[in-house]
Amino acid sequence: MSTPRTIGMIGIGLMGHGIAANLLRHGHTLRFLEHPGNQPVDDLLAAGATPMATPREVARGAEVVILCVTGTPQVESVLFEAAGVLEGLDEGTVVIDCSTAIPSSTEAVAERVAAAGGRFMDAAMTRTPKEAAEGRLNLIVGAPEALFDEVRPLLEDFAENITHGGPVGSGHTLKLLHNYVSLGFSAVLAEAAAAARAGGIDAAALLEVLGNGGGAGVVLERLRPFISAEDASGFRFSLANTFKDIGYYNAMAADLGAEREVAGAIESLYRRINEAGHGERLVPELITLLAPGDSPQS
Repeated sequence: MSTPRTIGMIGIGLMGHGIAANLLRHGHTLRFLEHPGNQPVDDLLAAGATPMATPREVARGAEVVILCVTGTPQVESVLFEAAGVLEGLDEGTVVIDCSTAIPSSTEAVAERVAAAGGRFMDAAMTRTPKEAAEGRLNLIVGAPEALFDEVRPLLEDFAENITHGGPVGSGHTLKLLHNYVSLGFSAVLAEAAAAARAGGIDAAALLEVLGNGGGAGVVLERLRPFISAEDASGFRFSLANTFKDIGYYNAMAADLGAEREVAGAIESLYRRINEAGHGERLVPELITLLAPGDSPQS
C-alpha cells in the first residue's frame, strides 16, 4: 500500500469510477470534479470523497491530479481553460493522464504543466471497467525514471500490470499501438463473424475453429459471448470511442511517417458505422451491424 495522499480526480466514468473506488479503499483523500458524464458516485461520497465544481478546485491542494477523460480535446480543456487545473496547481503536484491521447499533444501538455510548476506523466489504461473496479488495470506509463519510481506505489493501488514505456508520450504511443491492434482485430473478427452468419456457419463451430487456430486471443474471448449468445457485455467499449482511438492512431502514424494503409481502411469502417448513428453501441454489436442486409450504407 502506498503512503496516503490528497488526490484530485477528473473523469469518474466507467474506468475512472473503479480507479476512484480503489484509491479510497487504500486510504487516500479524494476530491473529484462534478460532471454529468460521471457514473453514479453515491458509493464514493459514502467512502469520503468530496465533489468539486471546477478543475481548479480539484487541483488546489492536491498532491496528485489524475485525468481519466475521453481524449486529447478534453485533456487540454480541463487543464488549460478558465478555472482549469493549471490555475489551481501547486508547485510539484503530479498530473497523471490516464486518458487516450495523441502523443504530440501529450508532449506539449507536459511542457505547459512543467511551466506551471507541476510534473506530468501519461499512464494510459488497458483492460475493462471490470478490472478497473477490481484494481487490476494495465497501465502504460510515459515519465522520467525518477518520477515513475516515485509514483509507482500509488499506481499499484489501482493497477495490476504497470509498464514503463519510456519518456513522456511513450505511454500514449504504446496505448495507441495496442488499441490499433485490439480494435483492428475486432473489426476483422466482426466481419468474419458476420460472414459466417450469412454462410450458415454454426457459432460454436466458428468459435472452436478460431480458438484452436490463428484467431485465438483476448479479443476472441471478449467477443465470444456475443457470437454465441448476443451478449455484448464482454467488451464494454463504445463504437464512438473505437472510432476516436483509431483516428488518434492514424494521426500518430501520420506524425511518424508510418505506413497506415490497413489502419485507414479500419478507420473508414468505423467512421461509416458511427455516421450511421451507432456510436453508442458496443464493439461486439459490430457483428450485427455488418450482417448482410443490416450494414449501414456508405
